[in-house]
Amino acid sequence: MALQATTRSRLIIPALAPVYTSAHETVETILRVVAGLLLVTHGFGKITNPFGTIGMVEGLGFYPGIFWSPLLAATEFFGGILVTIGLFTRPASFAAMIVLLVTVYFHGIVQNQGLMGAEKSILWAAIFLFFAFRGGNSHSVDARLSRTF
Repeated sequence: MALQATTRSRLIIPALAPVYTSAHETVETILRVVAGLLLVTHGFGKITNPFGTIGMVEGLGFYPGIFWSPLLAATEFFGGILVTIGLFTRPASFAAMIVLLVTVYFHGIVQNQGLMGAEKSILWAAIFLFFAFRGGNSHSVDARLSRTF
């Protein structure tokens, strides 16, 4: 309660404190669901052809591609589903963050696109880093199971 009082006194418009307090978890859930669904969407093409990215992953130095390509597809597609529903949110988000850090390397270094090519991946990696530490909150399957990773 003292934290809320301190925060309220620091707000330019103190009357907004109840809005911020009541909405923060809902907004966090929206971010998790949107991030998870976009990861599912991005991984859908890969899961329908799990060996389709063998050349790409081997081009990045991940050998054998026959192992890494389906792992990439599963991480994006199934990991996105897990993040969306909030089940095993931390490990699924951590795995997604690793994939996205590889895409930062791919776009920024391998394709020599610099920050302009890597910025979306950096943003997405940061979002999944947040959920890797924060977890799924009370609007998640993890919370319903009363267990968290």
